[in-house]
Amino acid sequence: MVEPQCPGVVDRYIDLSGFYDRTGLQPLKEDILNAAAEYQGRYRRVYRCLGAAGELRRDMAELLDGPEVQQRLAKRAAGIISRELKRPPQGEGRVAQRFLSAVTHKGALTLWNTVEAQAERVYELVDNCGLAHHMLDPLLTAALAAGHDAVACPDPMAPDRLAHLIFPGLSLAFVTSTQEDPWPHRAYRRLRLDAMADAEVCRLNRPRLRFTRRVASALLEEGIAGLAQAKEAHDRLERLYNPYVDFDSVSRTADQLARQILALREE
Repeated sequence: MVEPQCPGVVDRYIDLSGFYDRTGLQPLKEDILNAAAEYQGRYRRVYRCLGAAGELRRDMAELLDGPEVQQRLAKRAAGIISRELKRPPQGEGRVAQRFLSAVTHKGALTLWNTVEAQAERVYELVDNCGLAHHMLDPLLTAALAAGHDAVACPDPMAPDRLAHLIFPGLSLAFVTSTQEDPWPHRAYRRLRLDAMADAEVCRLNRPRLRFTRRVASALLEEGIAGLAQAKEAHDRLERLYNPYVDFDSVSRTADQLARQILALREE
């Protein structure tokens, strides 16, 4: 529910509760409460599992992306900028944020077809160490300064970090390719970011890195399984409700509101 800030002046309440058959639902009260409690409990566990997996991945990235590694990534990014993004400034480019990847009840998914539809040239950043953000961030900054519009795609496990970039006007994209979710096609160029990690740091911390990857992967799988269980419980809740909802009236209300919103464009 979104609470109106200025009801009656700017906003308004939309009450859909009148479209429930309350009399018909009363005999199902206990089943509905149980199903609601189950799916909410499943989601709480999912958040814990995915949150822990994200923290472990961040821990690994912080271990491996020291100053020297970031310098290597910045140097490689500078070379790409000079080849692909450099042009006289033509005003500030615009950026749209979109999640290209997600963790779902079907697993970790990336909409690679969206990349294919907008970019003929795709740089594949092979990254199992969480380093891609340090290359993508300067690429985005340089592109916007040169006036290129961009679609910036955050990492769903760490939304403050970039996972992919698409520049539709250049038919160019940079995608993070991981062992769990690899880029499925031949890339225009393939960069192994894992190889830029400090070899000595990797050697000294091999047991820790192996443990971190194993546990983070297990937590991710638990989170995915939990999402499937939560969806099953929520689907059961919807099956209980659906026969007792007047969907025709809901649709008429939606159509009326749509007409009112579209009419505002003409004022």
